[in-house]
Amino acid sequence: MAPPKPNVIYWFRTDLRLHDSPALKAALDLKPACFYPIWCWDPHYVYRARVGPNRWQYLLDCQSDLSSSITKLNSKSKLFIVREAPQTVLVKLFKAWNVTHLVFEKDTDAYARERDEEVVRQAEKAGVEVIVRMGRTLYDPDELVKANGGKPTMSITQVQHAGEKLGEVAKPIPAPKSLPNPGDLKFDFEQTQPSPKPDINDVQRDGEESSYTAIAGPEGDFAVPTFEEIGLKPATTQHRGGETIALKVLDEIISNTTYTATFTKPDTAPTAFSPQSTTLLSPHHHFGSLSVRLFYWRTMEVLNEFPKAKQSTIPTNLIGQLLFRDMYFGAQAPLGFSFAQTYGNSHCKFVPWHLPSVVDKENGLITGDHHIDSQEAEIWFQRWKFGTTGFPWIDALMRQLRQEGWIHHLGRHAVACFLTRGGCYIDWERGAEVFEEWLIDHEVACNTGNWQWLSCTAFYAQFYRCYSPIAFPKKTDAKGDFVRHFCPELKDYPDKYIYEPSKAPIADQKKAGCLIKGDGSMTEEGSVKVYPKPMFDFNARRTICIDAIKNAYRVNLYGDNPKVKDGTWRELFSDSGDGPTEGRNEKDAANGQKKVKGRKEASGDMGEDQDEGEAAETGGETKGGDRLGKSHGKRKMGAGQGQATLDGHIRGKKARK
Repeated sequence: MAPPKPNVIYWFRTDLRLHDSPALKAALDLKPACFYPIWCWDPHYVYRARVGPNRWQYLLDCQSDLSSSITKLNSKSKLFIVREAPQTVLVKLFKAWNVTHLVFEKDTDAYARERDEEVVRQAEKAGVEVIVRMGRTLYDPDELVKANGGKPTMSITQVQHAGEKLGEVAKPIPAPKSLPNPGDLKFDFEQTQPSPKPDINDVQRDGEESSYTAIAGPEGDFAVPTFEEIGLKPATTQHRGGETIALKVLDEIISNTTYTATFTKPDTAPTAFSPQSTTLLSPHHHFGSLSVRLFYWRTMEVLNEFPKAKQSTIPTNLIGQLLFRDMYFGAQAPLGFSFAQTYGNSHCKFVPWHLPSVVDKENGLITGDHHIDSQEAEIWFQRWKFGTTGFPWIDALMRQLRQEGWIHHLGRHAVACFLTRGGCYIDWERGAEVFEEWLIDHEVACNTGNWQWLSCTAFYAQFYRCYSPIAFPKKTDAKGDFVRHFCPELKDYPDKYIYEPSKAPIADQKKAGCLIKGDGSMTEEGSVKVYPKPMFDFNARRTICIDAIKNAYRVNLYGDNPKVKDGTWRELFSDSGDGPTEGRNEKDAANGQKKVKGRKEASGDMGEDQDEGEAAETGGETKGGDRLGKSHGKRKMGAGQGQATLDGHIRGKKARK
């Protein structure tokens, strides 16, 4: 007698598609009697991870599209949204639905690993077989790390060499043509209500969050939650998600063989916005509505037919962009939670930035709060975040990010450089948090890696190269159309002043209908529009920042160094450095750093072998200390004032807010 057919739960996560899904194929290969495609409405993302309305909209788009596609294959099925944490609900579903197998795609994010380990433990205890397959990246990050000698992948070269050992990228798998029926959807258990506090996304809501009122939703049909249920403010992005859209966009890109074969990331225009100059497939990769392996092989098909002499090459071509993504996943995989912070991170250089994170001394992880060591730096941070710095290029980018949930890769580089080593000298973790909140394509691995790259704390070390907020955008947009669109108060300014409106004579300002004054706190004066003055002298700040980070490179500590953890790093920094760096005088500090116990070189390289050309933008590059002849000015708060809060940061004392 043949054994009974299995009852299978397929747990969708970052794989909201039917095409090229190794885990989905593994589930269907079991020939299930009952097949339950579910999504667990995880309170971690509802309350604890920063997610703005635009990314929520993209997720709901992807879920709705996938659910419709499932129903087209089987009218009795859909994507069943189960409104409870996976750590508590899956074990109950195993019993209620008589489940024999749980199948899902592997996820190497730190939280996902922790979550999945708990779910697998419960499944094994319940006698449920668990099947896991990789499909989120070109290579399994864990296997990539093993092939890299057990070390995080910190350069494209390392990814390529490790990839050669692992063999060819797997070919994509066709989408299924049918799906088995789900079984009985009844359940007799009570819902475990999540704790809504703390709710880090409270700022995203203008209504009550009520998505957990019932495990199968208010109508009992396991429907995709609505914005009203999540209590969210309206989304403002025009970018929409879903596998159907993703495959259509991919077809359009691949049909333009010249674009596909000659794509060179540093040559694309960060000022192009209607349409953008890059593929904008990254949010589809994040939610899994487009397989990275399908994109890889469709691109390779074009390259195999296109004249090699005319092709762009790794790392700047489309294949290179996918390898960069794998590089960041391979860097994150062995480091876990510590990858997304400096403290305790063996591969991230320690720099005593302004506005450092509060660290939980019990677990060594950042809490999501930060110390305000300098009121001036906090003001700069808020003006940067909301696009009122007085530098139109930076402000336009940050306004686009907030409105659309996306900005060009080089635009991200420009605003990140400005916030960290090229202007404000503010902790990269503050910028990463803003990107986490507003990006529709946010990946912990890629976002963290990019911020470490641009702050020159990992992956990239040419800290003396900074993006000019004036010269760089002129390369691709001399007339300032991008600025005029996202900073409409400046739309009537003459071309010569569009990137430096504060230099316009008052008569020209009045003629353009916008006065340059104030700190961004007001947008109008009477009937006249107002745009803020620059919040600092960029040339002077750039030099201060470069000198300070040069000093941090001289000291050469990493986030896991005992001196970083106990606060004695202060002894190695001179009083003249920017940020909360007061230790001893410059001579003593220079001498003292020569005999640092426990000081070490990076466990991995800084990635100098993969300069994309992004930080070396000819015509827009600026270097510290070069023919400026300007004073650095005075900081409003001295280093000593900042030091008090940093003591709390290191020693776990209560932060001053």
